Amino acid sequence: MKVNEQIRVRQVRLIDADGEQRGILETRDAMRMAREQDLDLVLVGEQAQPPVAKLLDYGKYRYELQQQTKEARKRSRSQEMKAIKFRIKIDRHDYETKVNHIRRFLKQGHKVKVTIMFRGRERTHPELGQDILNRVAADVTEIAVVDSSPVIAGMDMNMVLRPNVVVAPTTPNEAAESAEAAG
Repeated sequence: MKVNEQIRVRQVRLIDADGEQRGILETRDAMRMAREQDLDLVLVGEQAQPPVAKLLDYGKYRYELQQQTKEARKRSRSQEMKAIKFRIKIDRHDYETKVNHIRRFLKQGHKVKVTIMFRGRERTHPELGQDILNRVAADVTEIAVVDSSPVIAGMDMNMVLRPNVVVAPTTPNEAAESAEAAG
């Protein structure tokens, strides 16, 4: 973004500090107006004919932009890939515990990579691993969709699940903010 002396065009369409259009002016006249008001002349629309310039406090403007990007970063949630590993010979209780972990990860908005690990002769029965992965997908179908279907890679069989719903707020502050926004 070009500011003050960096602006090299002859004329600009000027917008004053209140947002009012002042019309097309010579750049040096616009610079003089900016200095009189103790503001900066900032080129906001370089592609327009003539380019659009605005009178504003550039330091304050940059600070506000930084705050907006910082806030956007804070609000955006990075989606992590969580991993859960199963064995072919998994007990019912262990299975349910791992499925509960998968549900928790999905509710937090993360993708989950579900892996079936084969050992020795277990590799000769990939249908057993396929059955477990299909059962997992069926058990979490209300909150997840299969992102990549089961695939054998070496001694493992992998499947990726992703959340299919909007992620609910997980902290009390986020819950209060979303309640205010909704109502």
